[in-house]
Amino acid sequence: MQLSYAGGFKESARQVAELERAGLDLVWVAEAYGFDGVSLMGYLAACTETVQIASGILPLYTRTPTLLAMTAAGVDALSDGRCHLGLGASGPQVIEGWHGVRYDKPIGRTREIIDICRTVWAREEKLTSEGPLYPLPLPEGEGTGLGKPLKIIAKPRRPRIPIWVASLGPKNVEATAEVADGWLPLFFHPDKAKEVWGDDLARGQTKRADDLDPLMVAAGGMLAIGDDVAPLREMARPMVALYVGGMGARGRNFYNDLVCRYGFEAEAKEIQDLYLDGHKDQAAAKVPDALLEAITVCGPEGYVRDRIAAFAEAGVTHLNITPVPTDGQTQAGLIGQVKEWCSAL
Repeated sequence: MQLSYAGGFKESARQVAELERAGLDLVWVAEAYGFDGVSLMGYLAACTETVQIASGILPLYTRTPTLLAMTAAGVDALSDGRCHLGLGASGPQVIEGWHGVRYDKPIGRTREIIDICRTVWAREEKLTSEGPLYPLPLPEGEGTGLGKPLKIIAKPRRPRIPIWVASLGPKNVEATAEVADGWLPLFFHPDKAKEVWGDDLARGQTKRADDLDPLMVAAGGMLAIGDDVAPLREMARPMVALYVGGMGARGRNFYNDLVCRYGFEAEAKEIQDLYLDGHKDQAAAKVPDALLEAITVCGPEGYVRDRIAAFAEAGVTHLNITPVPTDGQTQAGLIGQVKEWCSAL
């Protein structure tokens, strides 16, 4: 599940410690432009014992590749081997507006960062990289000329830390299937996944190295179980409208493009126009009911079990849920129930 920040981070960490006893496997720690994600991951490492702790995500442009490798190795050491490194490009609004870094070449950067991280963790040789984006050491004429190949001083707990990549576009998804350990697709529609991403994933997997395990996939959505819980999907409307309408400019919004690929072209355009014109509530009202249902898991037990099976059939290995308890339920109880149903698949 995604870490909730409601009530403050320390309260959220306490909740994660409770949920791991119910069977929570992995928690994603977001960064965006709030507190940095790594500090929170380290705090979780001290508060928990078994749950896997993943960045969800650290933007590619905010740290050097070697710092990403050092950071993941540090959290992995603190957590006794429970770190997952989630990476993604974020978007130009955050990268150029908040960090002041040029937003370019996300696929090339992803490939080089992954290669450098794995070289650092393996610790078999001094680090060098031909680039072109991250040449190491810095080439002659681009610095003092004093740079030299180095090897990480500390010995990483594991020579290979799982790397997940958040990607949506065809070329990004293809590259993810080729080089990453896991894939983080947002707004995953299990009934349309093969149609939208099947060819991209297949092309990437044909080039996948033999020493990589099968690609992991984390997807799901808001979870509510009961006879009258379908209306809870409405809680997801503002967030979907924010991403489809406001996360980007006209003609450059990855989430809007995805919803178009799902077959909601007219609705995606209307949501974006309304949102960018300042009519956020009206934009949320235009989010199609069919889309909300597809990217959430809300309904009676039989319906929820069928949807979980649909996600598994679509290739999802990690059901990523936001449990919403009702009628005396608890988050821990919902997680325990879903774990049982997943085990029965």
